Amino acid sequence: MKPSKQKTPNNKLITGRISINSRGVGFVSHEKLKDDVRIEPEHVNTALHGDEVEIVYKKEGSEFFGKVLKVIKRARTTFVGTVEKRDSGFFLIPDDKRMYAPPYIENATEDLLGKKIQIQIGEWTNPNMPPSGKIIKVLGVKGDNNVEMESIVLEKGLAFDFPEEVQREAEKIGENAAISAAEIAARRDFRSIPTFTIDPADAKDFDDALSVEILSDKKWRVGVHIADVSHYVRPGTALDREAVKRGCSIYLVDRTIPMLPHILSDNLCSLNENEEKLTFSAVFTIEEMRPKHFTVTDRWFGKTVIRSHKRFSYEIAQKTLDAGNGEHFKELNVLKEIARFLRAEKFKKGAIEFEQDEVKFELDSQGKPIRVYKKQRLETHKLVEEWMLLANREVAELIFKAKAGKGSHPFIYRIHDLPDRERMTELSIFVRALGYELPIPAKGHSVTAKDLNALLKKIEGKAEESLIRTAAIRSMQKAIYSTDNIGHFGLAFPYYTHFTSPIRRYPDLLVHRMLEAYLKQKNIDPKEIENLEKLARSSTDREIAAADAERTSIKLKQVEFMMTKIGQEFAGVISGVTEWGLYLEEKETKAEGLVRLRDLGDDYYELDAKNYRIVGRKTKKKYTLGDQVRFRITGADVERKTLDFTLL
Repeated sequence: MKPSKQKTPNNKLITGRISINSRGVGFVSHEKLKDDVRIEPEHVNTALHGDEVEIVYKKEGSEFFGKVLKVIKRARTTFVGTVEKRDSGFFLIPDDKRMYAPPYIENATEDLLGKKIQIQIGEWTNPNMPPSGKIIKVLGVKGDNNVEMESIVLEKGLAFDFPEEVQREAEKIGENAAISAAEIAARRDFRSIPTFTIDPADAKDFDDALSVEILSDKKWRVGVHIADVSHYVRPGTALDREAVKRGCSIYLVDRTIPMLPHILSDNLCSLNENEEKLTFSAVFTIEEMRPKHFTVTDRWFGKTVIRSHKRFSYEIAQKTLDAGNGEHFKELNVLKEIARFLRAEKFKKGAIEFEQDEVKFELDSQGKPIRVYKKQRLETHKLVEEWMLLANREVAELIFKAKAGKGSHPFIYRIHDLPDRERMTELSIFVRALGYELPIPAKGHSVTAKDLNALLKKIEGKAEESLIRTAAIRSMQKAIYSTDNIGHFGLAFPYYTHFTSPIRRYPDLLVHRMLEAYLKQKNIDPKEIENLEKLARSSTDREIAAADAERTSIKLKQVEFMMTKIGQEFAGVISGVTEWGLYLEEKETKAEGLVRLRDLGDDYYELDAKNYRIVGRKTKKKYTLGDQVRFRITGADVERKTLDFTLL
């Protein structure tokens, strides 16, 4: 669309994506502007969160204010919510509170009252009238676990069920799943080599396995074997189009929404125990040059066939290592020792230690949480992680340094840019308020990984550790997919990609196809090259949406769990300070709730934003970010996924 002609003196036109908060206030950022343009609700002009818009703006004092002239492109047209009846008809009360205008439902009936549905809105251009839409799916009774989980997925614009065409295509592949002798002959055969998978105890799909050949006391051949999804999912098929649309699997509290149909993800492509499987492998010859110091002396990449001899859970593999004996102990111990070295070298070169506490839930038969606990981080988790990192970076380096010239072979990298100076300055101010230092270098230079790691080391075991780690992660750039390699700051790798999870990530499937083309010296279709950056962007967007859905499902279960604890006392830490209240994070469940300032009855409290605290006007009593407190749960709202606390 051509830009609008509407313009007045001192006003300027820009286009961009609008972000809208729950109060209906919009914000548009632009590379030429230092700050966002604020758009008041009366000037949003039917724009919805994420839409591409054209706005006119002007500067008033130090702030920018604007008006939406028109919506160029809708970010979405489907919404999930609860049916409610008003005088003028049936309306959708959206789950997403950023949808400030409840849509009128054209085809609703009385029996849908109180139920969750998904609707698609039509063209909406008149801000004085509500948008209207038609029902495309009835999800079911509000509050039901399955309904709420499907609502979360659909609300984020993600797919839940597979279309019939995709299912049929997957079933047809399954019917012809036998591996031919010719296919095996064309691959490197690892079936007799000790091979095993290490995954969560409740895992349904296994897309990576490790093999170990002990060549001598100080020499080993380690294979990182990845499910060869590209053998089954071909470009241009319905399966491939659906995988592009989904981008990745989604891991909710109680289920996985796979990127590929179960017949592929849990069966055909999954490296199940005692089954012959087709794989794409990175095989490393590693020697111990001096005690506990290891070097990759040879590497090979190619198509393989394997048989997993053991399905380890992280816990069982750890018990084997701890006991010093048992099935595959020798192989596990080799992997452990080399992984320890790889991990130490990674941190020596500047990788950042960003491990955070994660919570898991024990659910009853209705999906209600009966226990919340922190996930245990075992050495076997780190072992698998290091071998996957090695395969990922070696594949990226191979392609980047291809004979045709550095970076000339089309490829998708996983990149992580240097920290933004302004965000790091804000982080430095934040941690100083909590009694720590993060040096900010001279202009033109970035915060170093060394300084970030020094900060993270100092906070280990402290009450404010989780708080600062979260703030540090939010202050960093986000890792994304790109055809332009700039390296990975967080991992301190000059070359990095995602090769190890094609069952659950579409970029890995693309990497397999491009690696195969390189190894076979095949030319990649120019149209595919043109499409590569678009696929990188869409995969990044899908990954962000999936992560948001996962966080929302965790938040829902935390609130449901805490609902059963109303009136009980807990220990926590002040995790946020605002002009309307204090946010507290419970110590064990990591559930966050709000203490409103108006409920602090012993004084009138005011925000001291500079020092991240509130201060009593009369008593001068202070509540500061990071303070340890005790509180009582006084309320829970499952629909909004919020908790109310009272300080003790």
